[in-house]
Amino acid sequence: MTTRSPSSECVPDAAGAEFPTPSHHFAMSFTSTPRGARLARRLAAQRLDDWGYPHGTRLNDAVTLIVAELTGNAVRHGHVPGRDFRLVLTAGPECVRIEVSDACGDRLPPTEVTEPRPEAESGRGLWLVSRLAARWEVVPRPGAPGKTVRAEVIP
Repeated sequence: MTTRSPSSECVPDAAGAEFPTPSHHFAMSFTSTPRGARLARRLAAQRLDDWGYPHGTRLNDAVTLIVAELTGNAVRHGHVPGRDFRLVLTAGPECVRIEVSDACGDRLPPTEVTEPRPEAESGRGLWLVSRLAARWEVVPRPGAPGKTVRAEVIP
């Protein structure tokens, strides 16, 4: 788990698994393809706008970018033929939580990310997530094989 500041947790329960009473919830499975990742990103941005976080605001932009990175990684690194990835967005008064689950539990992202060198051709995605999210972590996928990458953004 990576945390920018211990006081930034938006989930009050000890396990950090669920909001006590979410204001908004969205969940959908997508094909594990670039097209599925694009659709997830667009639906996330629209859903946030519907929930009162308009397009072009800091929160909408940050969450949309995190969704793009995590769904892109699910397609590139977590793809299992015939299996979809799942996006869950939950918004409460303290934060917006993004969860992206895929079926590949043996390829885990690094737990610590560092700023990539300017000439590096990859490695910026999780670094961006770590900069935009108040907290992010990788956990086993609940009820199925694979993993879930979870990130939280404070409004």
